[in-house]
Amino acid sequence: MKNRYVMTSESVACGHPDKLCDQVSDAILDEVLRQDKYGRVACETYVTQGLLIVGGEITTTAYVDVREVAQRVIDEIGYNDPKYGFDYKTCAVLNAINRQSPDIAMGVDRGGAGDQGMMTGFACKETPELMPLPLMLAHSLVRRMKEAREKNVLKYLGPDGKAQVSVLYENGLPLKVLSVVLACQHTEEILNSSKSAITKEARQEMIETLALPELKGWVDGKTQYLVNQTGKFVIGGPQSDTGMTGRKIVVDTYGGFAPVGGGAFSGKDPTKVDRSAAYMGRYIAKNIVAAGLADRCYLQVAYCIGKADPVSVMIDTAGTGKIDDQRIAELVQDIFPLQPKGIIESLDLLRPIYQKTACHGHFGRTEKEFIWEKTDRAAALRKAAKI
Repeated sequence: MKNRYVMTSESVACGHPDKLCDQVSDAILDEVLRQDKYGRVACETYVTQGLLIVGGEITTTAYVDVREVAQRVIDEIGYNDPKYGFDYKTCAVLNAINRQSPDIAMGVDRGGAGDQGMMTGFACKETPELMPLPLMLAHSLVRRMKEAREKNVLKYLGPDGKAQVSVLYENGLPLKVLSVVLACQHTEEILNSSKSAITKEARQEMIETLALPELKGWVDGKTQYLVNQTGKFVIGGPQSDTGMTGRKIVVDTYGGFAPVGGGAFSGKDPTKVDRSAAYMGRYIAKNIVAAGLADRCYLQVAYCIGKADPVSVMIDTAGTGKIDDQRIAELVQDIFPLQPKGIIESLDLLRPIYQKTACHGHFGRTEKEFIWEKTDRAAALRKAAKI
């Protein structure tokens, strides 16, 4: 009997209010690391119409002009014209940053984890990046929105937007895309005569320009396209909705295909295992799948604040493992560093690389900065597993 089901994942554009906040928080982290690679950063951002607030705890020898960094990021995203309802030149920026708690610093200074919690990693064989197909397609759609706007291919697009892709699976393998949801901020020039909705021509242009080139091979004549289903999306970004750092943790990770860990990533330096151990979890899971030890792998690792070694390591290959899951977990602890200091050194995490991670997902990326996407330990795993 065929086992059929549908899985859906979404991605959001760089101009989405939550993603704007993630990028500001990570840009501040990058600026600290450029000047002081041992700086401690736990930075969060909140945005609403005309106002951006940066708060959190930072201890560093660096000087960071928070207002200048925030305005630069907002400008880069594309909020540089009043027609989008939010403008880097006129929005207020408030700085509410304090120093890191000395009680936390005491445990981190001796090499311990910067917090308690469980972090996760995941990989599967659905795409060349060893990521879930619906999520990778959704990320590709919002990247194409950004490219079409910045290159004036679709001159009416604004910085805000979302994409959602639903894929039909059969016996665990993706068959085809059933539906595509696009929400694209736009100017008024593509509204119909009553100003109540975008024109049919504009809707079709978005499908042909944004969706079809990215989804070819996965769509057919029955694929459903849902574009700006309220009718129009002129008011977007912080003008229409508040944003906060850390709200898009499923978009940032595995699109709903695996449980997420206890904390968000953006704005946190790598002594926070919420971030660094999640990156190591992805590195481990990807190498396990690349090594042929399993077709899919979910990893959970847990820490106690102030303690260097994890309190638990768990592997679940969903029945696809070539050897026992517990044996894989033992190999992982032999081959991969799991203490915070070892993770930071292994993945070279004290670099100013984080603003780039804050949009289009932290995993499944091919840029050189994303060291946790390498599969350079697959051979060691295969040898140790004797397969």
